This record gives sequence, structure tokens and C-alpha cells, in this order.
Amino acid sequence: MLKTMSTYFVRTLREDPADAEVASHKLLVRAGYVRRAAPGIYTWMPLGLRTLRKVAQVVREEMDAIGCDEVEFPALLPAEPYQATNRWEEYGDNLFRLKDRRDNDYLLAPTHEEMFTLLVKDLYSSYKDLPSMLYQIQTKYRDEARPRAGIIRGREFCMKDAYSFDVDDEGLDRSYELQRQAYQKIFSRLGLPFVICQAMSGAMGGSRSEEFLFPCDIGEDTFVVSDGGYAANAEAVTTVAPETKPYDDIPAAEMRYTPDAHTIASLVEYSNANFPREDGREWTAADTLKAFMVAAIHPDGHREVILVGVPGDRDVDMKRLEASLGLEVEMATEEDLKAYPSIVPGFTGPTCAGPDHPDRVVGEDGTISGSPRSLVDPRVVEGTEWIAGAGKEGHHLYHLVAGRDFRVDGTIEAAEIVDGDPAPDGSGPLRTARGIEIGHIFQLGRKYAKALDLKVLDQNGKSQVVTMGSYGIGVSRVMAALAEANHDDKGLAWPVNIAPFHVYVASMGKSEEGLNAARAIAEELSERGVDVLFDDRKKVSAGVKFADAELLGMPYAIVVGRGLADGLVEVRGRRSGDKQDVAVGDVVELVAGYVGE
Repeated sequence: MLKTMSTYFVRTLREDPADAEVASHKLLVRAGYVRRAAPGIYTWMPLGLRTLRKVAQVVREEMDAIGCDEVEFPALLPAEPYQATNRWEEYGDNLFRLKDRRDNDYLLAPTHEEMFTLLVKDLYSSYKDLPSMLYQIQTKYRDEARPRAGIIRGREFCMKDAYSFDVDDEGLDRSYELQRQAYQKIFSRLGLPFVICQAMSGAMGGSRSEEFLFPCDIGEDTFVVSDGGYAANAEAVTTVAPETKPYDDIPAAEMRYTPDAHTIASLVEYSNANFPREDGREWTAADTLKAFMVAAIHPDGHREVILVGVPGDRDVDMKRLEASLGLEVEMATEEDLKAYPSIVPGFTGPTCAGPDHPDRVVGEDGTISGSPRSLVDPRVVEGTEWIAGAGKEGHHLYHLVAGRDFRVDGTIEAAEIVDGDPAPDGSGPLRTARGIEIGHIFQLGRKYAKALDLKVLDQNGKSQVVTMGSYGIGVSRVMAALAEANHDDKGLAWPVNIAPFHVYVASMGKSEEGLNAARAIAEELSERGVDVLFDDRKKVSAGVKFADAELLGMPYAIVVGRGLADGLVEVRGRRSGDKQDVAVGDVVELVAGYVGE
């Protein structure tokens, strides 16, 4: 049945929604694709649902093409499988937990690794059953602390998750490569630029992990590339540490009075004015060691205070720090620091914590108290010399040497990555960029199979733990990314294969002749298999119709106007901006050809 604007469930808005900050959020709401129901939760309107389903269909076709079988799990799940893998606790506040009337624990699924694993365990028992790949396109739920950017980061979202099951690691490698190639085909078919980056596995666990990122200025992820082909999420970049240095000629550490030097900039300025270097060069921020006091939040709610030290010319990247620790992290509060009198805000350094601190107490179970753990940047190697806080108000230590004057509990990847840093693989300097994560693939290995006892008998009749892979695509996020990639200041501009309708047909006059001609064109296109939205509104001005056509973003528009008297209609290419007058008798064939290209 031909869809018409007079009856279709859509209302466009002329003003941006107050809570929208990025283009895709503004335009998808204004054009009537989605509508906010609550923070991070959106109702899918008819236009949005048609587009989402077309994106999902591309994903579905490529999953089917590699032999991946589709299933669908419930979103409401029992807690027991997630308790068995410890993710009931590990997910922390991001997990939506609830109880039924019998007081049993349930959750709204953030992912379905456990359920896929148990399904295969229930049905397969022999190596002859494997390899196997399963997938679903389903709604997921995560209680995001800061939902933002509309459907880019919501608390309810549509996701494709696939899982592979193999007897051995060689089989996992083959399955992983099949999925990797399928992802490249999916994003290429969608016309969405992407970069494949090394990534952290995070709470998912496993070994090999890669992200597919859409380069975009409003993206939440920072990634890096080098001219030599290295690409990684900033969280996964490993620092190229310098060699250790001899320190026999470095003077003994000396505490100096540095009034009001609460910042690195003021410390450097004061040091150059009052304590010139012996070698004649000026002190810089890179000569200082900056201490951040953070609180790592463990799944049981315990807040662990940690001293994180980085060179003073860099800041801490909280996402890198969280990825390295595998815990949520925030800056330590005054309340957190009350237990540690050695920590003096503004004048804290590595001697204020660490394994050699006199207040450090290590319990029989290995727990640490009295003095926080001290973790520093990998550049802080033995023999490096620093200026750092002395743990005394208004004082810093100069000629402080790592390995001689202080030891730490370990190193950590927490400092921000900056342009020019060397690539870990030696392929040249790094360049940073922003992107939206649109896909993520993992080699999970045997983590979930071991926890849930998924085993099969091998060729020798010996029981083997199955090895797994996990492969996710944020289907609704991909749609938002496509909106970011395909819009201008007037509205959306969808690619043909995912547009809710291929053609927008409108009569711009008030005559019955024009309206009938437009309807005839729309109906004939529809009979040819072209998705058509016919603007048949009689009491709406041409200006409003043109504005709606631009906002809704269909790839092509056919405008029936004054040219009809000469047997002509106007064909507009929304993405190209091209306009051409076409004979009424030729327009269906022409536009159907465009759509089919």
C-alpha cells in the first residue's frame, strides 16, 4: 500500500530538541525517526524503524553468508548464569537487576555470552558438532551513567551479537577471520567509513580484540594511527618505555621550598626562577612527575585509593586508566584521603606511597593498608630523574631518581596519548583521532566455557573445553553513525540501501491535475518495487513540503509543479544536489534505474 504523508505516522519539528548536542540526535528527533521516552531510552517511530530494519538486514545477510545461524534469546534473564561467570558483580551499576514475585534475581541482558554458551552446552557434546556460529539481533540494556547523543549511547539499544564455538584455537582463528571479513563487507555495503583498531577486551575477557571505529569528531573513542599501518584504540596503546639509565652522577634528592607551586605550570616557572638547572637548559613540565589520587571502585563497592604518577607534560586519560585496571575510576575525594595523612594535595609525589612507605601494612591475605598503591607511567624507569611533591605543604623534591629514591607497586597505562608518540610496533609517530565504535570482535577463548562447563569429546574421546569468539555490532548505533555521515544543514541524506523510502514524491501546486499526476508516478514506482513516500497534503505550502523533503533525507525526490504544463517534472538527488527536468513519461524508468544501481 502506498504510504502518504497525510496518513503516515510522522510529525517533523522545526526546532532542535533541547537535550540534543550532536547532529544525528537533533535530526533523527526533528525528522520523526525517534522520540525520547526517558534519558537514554527512545521510542522508534515508523520512519526510524524502517531504517533500523534495513541496517539490520544488511547485517543479517552477511551473517547468513558465512554460515552463522540466527536465534533469539529473551532480554529478561535469570541471574544464575551471570553469577557463575562473576559478571553479576563485575558489571556493577551498569546492570539492570530486578526480582520476580518469588524474590528470584533477574537481569535485563547487557550481552548474552552466558546464554549462548548454555544453549550450545545443552545440545552439543561432540567435536563433530563443531565448529558452530550463532547470532541474534536483539535489544540490550545497560544502565549507562551518562547516556548521551541520542541513540549513540543509550540505556536500551539494538545490537547484533554473534558467537563462535570451536574445539581448538586454530578453529577459533578461522571463525574470527570469517567474522572480521563479514564486518568489512557490512560496513562497506552501508557506505560507512571505518578503521579497524586493536582494542582492550575489558569485562568481556579473552585475548585478541579489535574495534571497528567510524572516524567522527563527536565520537567518544580516541584512536591512533601511524603511517606504517598501526591502528589502535587509545586504551590499547602500550607506551614505548625508555631504557634504564645510570644515576651515579645525579645529586642526592633534595627537598626545596616551593611556595604556591600547586600546579605543574607554576612549579616549572618557580623552579626556573629560583633553582636553575646545572646543565643550563630550562626545566620543563616533562621533568616533573605529576601525582593523581584516584579511587578505583571494586564490584563489591569498595573504593581503593591509588596514586597514579605520570610525566607532568601529560594528563591522565581516565578511560585508559579504567581499561588498565578493569574497574570504574573517579578522582579521590577528601573523605577517601582521610585515611592517608601522607597524601598532601598539590604536593604529593611517589615517596608518599608505595611499597617502601613506612605506613604500608600488608596483611596475610595480601591486602594493602596504611599507604595507597603507587602505579606510575612506563616512562618512569630506573634512573629517570624527576621533580615531585615531597608530601609536605609548599615543598617539592628535586633530583628524585626512580629506583634509587623511590620504588612503586607497578606501572600502568594511564597517561594520555598525544600526536607524535611512537607507535608500539615501530611503524612511526602516532596521530590521534576521534571515532564512534560501531563493531567489536573478541577471541574470548575458554573463559565462559570453563565457567559454565561447556565441553565436548574430541576425536580421541577426551573431554575438551570449547573455545569461543564474540562479535558485536551496535545496529542502532550504526544507524546514528550513518546519520552523522550523511547529513547537511537542511537535514538527513540517507544512502539508497538503508533509506526508509527511496523516493519522496510531492505535488507542489493545489490543482487536482498536479496531485493526480504525482499520485500516478508514486503508484507506478511502488509497483516497480521502489519504496515511495507520497506527499499528498493539500493544505500544506510548497515551502513546508520542500523543507520536509530535505529534513527526511530520502535519496531522491520527484517534484510535480509548474513544469507539468509542459509535460515535465523535476527530479532531485538529495545527496548530490542535482536537479533535472524529466518528461513525465520517462520519470519512473529513470528513477527506478537510479534506485536499482
